Amino acid sequence: MNFANQSVLVIGLAKSGVAVAKLLHQLHAHVVVNDQSPREKVAREAEELEALGVQVITGGHPLELVDHCDILVKNPGIRYDQPQILRALARGIPVLTEVEVAAQVIRAPIIGITGSNGKTTTTTLVGEMLRTSQLPVTVAGNIGTPLSAVASAVFAKQQHVVVELSSFQLQGTVTFHPHIAAWLNLYPAHLDYHGNLDNYREAKRKIFANQGLDDLSILNRDQEVFSEIAKTLQSKVWWVSLEQKVEFGAYIENDWLMLSAPLQGQSIPTVIAILPIDQIVLRGRHNLQNALFASAIAFAAGASPDAIRTTLTSFAGVAHRMEFVREVDGIKFINDSKATNPQAALQAIGSFTEPIVGILGGLDRGDDLSPLAAAVREHMKAVVTIGQSGERMAELARSVGVPVVKRVQTLEEAVQLAKNLAVAGDVVLLSPAAASWDMFASFEERGRIFKEAVHML
Repeated sequence: MNFANQSVLVIGLAKSGVAVAKLLHQLHAHVVVNDQSPREKVAREAEELEALGVQVITGGHPLELVDHCDILVKNPGIRYDQPQILRALARGIPVLTEVEVAAQVIRAPIIGITGSNGKTTTTTLVGEMLRTSQLPVTVAGNIGTPLSAVASAVFAKQQHVVVELSSFQLQGTVTFHPHIAAWLNLYPAHLDYHGNLDNYREAKRKIFANQGLDDLSILNRDQEVFSEIAKTLQSKVWWVSLEQKVEFGAYIENDWLMLSAPLQGQSIPTVIAILPIDQIVLRGRHNLQNALFASAIAFAAGASPDAIRTTLTSFAGVAHRMEFVREVDGIKFINDSKATNPQAALQAIGSFTEPIVGILGGLDRGDDLSPLAAAVREHMKAVVTIGQSGERMAELARSVGVPVVKRVQTLEEAVQLAKNLAVAGDVVLLSPAAASWDMFASFEERGRIFKEAVHML
């Protein structure tokens, strides 16, 4: 799509909105940005864009703005039933996401990574593996740097662009075409946005929509849903499994991480033993799956086995994901603020052998909490809950017999109470099993406040 001289309405002044507005301005589009927040809340972002000549309208979402645009670009978090978007769709105006705009500009090969859990860790690992192999790489997307912020700088075809992709970002894609696409897992998430699991799954499936015979998809062999998805794909397919050997992909055999993949110029797979899994620094079964996916993706993109091995034996994780904060009086404090759904929290809880004092709760999306029951019963000696879903979390903990269950109003209170309930040898784990937006601007802010409270002990 040629954006030059097109009138483009960008809805949302979040990080991705600012980035895509700048990119569209560089592409000589006539850009108007609209955000419902009062001017004083977005003054810095608005002034930054206005200095470039971009018009910024705040304080509401006037419907008439749609009447003057050729293209509408929406922030990923804005739903498709928002009135401006409904009006645009009714009038046949293209509605794009920031990722779609950026992808139409980028000429370098794209590696797309999606999934309900593990996306950021896997994306980061792939980037590190490629860098360690001395391959040029840019990492962007849902991980924190909008794809449109790097799009104009990424043209060289030898450079890989590794993109973490949420369902929000994928739903609005049209031409987005990753030459390697990986879907890590599928669990109920963001159902308040998508309405049901089928819609959520179909949004994720769009990562494969424009792939062809020369492209590669990498899927999770351990979830049956992907066997059916694989039958619909046009690309080559590799598999990742914690449970069984696969012909093409990555798996565990005799406690070793194994790759089975064709070497350059070959079609028959060669089996490569990467390393014993006890040498992988990241802990937990979920991180072992992340390591398998990252190894398969990076190898397919040209990373060497030595670089994959080096990364897995040195990479300690990313912020807010099973992040060790501090040990106080023999009590370890772990920040897993990124656990924004029950399945993510389940994986975190199950990775510990020590008794846990858990801090649970956040935005109540109505998620089914029952999958947490067995892990909470088995691993948690006490539970402290916060947020909208805190009462439901407390009811779950009581129902499975957790001896001590407390409800508090702030995260700072939760940290202090958890410290009082723990003894040397215990773990205090923030793994909320819920999004952060009832109390915090983001999971990052929630994690930062947790860490600050821990350091104040």
